[in-house]
Amino acid sequence: MIVGTPRLRCPDRADRDSQPIADNPSMISMPSPPEMRRLALQALMTPDLEQKVLFAQSLHAQAATLLIATEDSLQAPEGLPGCPVRPELCTFLDSPRRSPFTLEGLAALLHAVTHIEFNAINLALDAVWRFSGMPPAYYRDWARVAAEEAQHFSLLRAQLQAMGWDYGDFAAHTGLWDMVCKTESDVLARMALVPRTLEARGLDATPPMQAKLRKIGSPDALRAVDILDIILKDEIGHVAIGNYWYRHLCEARGLEPVATYARLAKEHGAPRLRGPLNLQARADAGFTHAELTLLASTA
Repeated sequence: MIVGTPRLRCPDRADRDSQPIADNPSMISMPSPPEMRRLALQALMTPDLEQKVLFAQSLHAQAATLLIATEDSLQAPEGLPGCPVRPELCTFLDSPRRSPFTLEGLAALLHAVTHIEFNAINLALDAVWRFSGMPPAYYRDWARVAAEEAQHFSLLRAQLQAMGWDYGDFAAHTGLWDMVCKTESDVLARMALVPRTLEARGLDATPPMQAKLRKIGSPDALRAVDILDIILKDEIGHVAIGNYWYRHLCEARGLEPVATYARLAKEHGAPRLRGPLNLQARADAGFTHAELTLLASTA
């Protein structure tokens, strides 16, 4: 005799209400799925160097599948950004000038660049979590930037360690994060003055720095040249992302980009542009001919 499978009866409401919560799946709250902006904020708050790097890289690796709560207004917690105990941070550096032709002087130079890249991780993570109302592609773009900045930081830190130093062994400045604070209430100002201004200055500064390192000619200096090649290539892409979203926002708000940039730079105290400019890298990063002409006239 074949015994049939008993027919399952869906419990009625009385049945469900009488069941203990642990036995009633309809009453168990499921954990929220991971959400990109909150994960970026968690990474930003992390003071541990290795964890911050891993969090930034993981955020990008998962970006295609993470939920993005584009419309949520998140509140900034105390203690942003998460930073290690060292280096000592100063508004203005008053440290002795060291010749990069000495080992200590070269380490100090590379430490300054390493500090910029550490700050760049935080800048990108802040761009992900802070601003609501942007398209999903915006958040994925800046998650990618955070991961690439984490790689840059790791490469430079490894070079410092190979020379007998580490990140934190020299004092460092707060200038990059200061601009984050100035632009925290407006994503348009952030795109104008962080990627299009501060990061774009890196496009100008890298080739002269590489020339100086080649003149030094030591194995450590030449290894740094190779690392800066990687950084320069990626930074062109980062500035291009800033240019894209700056123009997207100008168009959405009915603003003329060149005049708007001049206004924002003045309102927020952007640093004065200094030459020589890397016009080719800036063009590759999406600056228009009109913008480059204006920049060249003021540098």
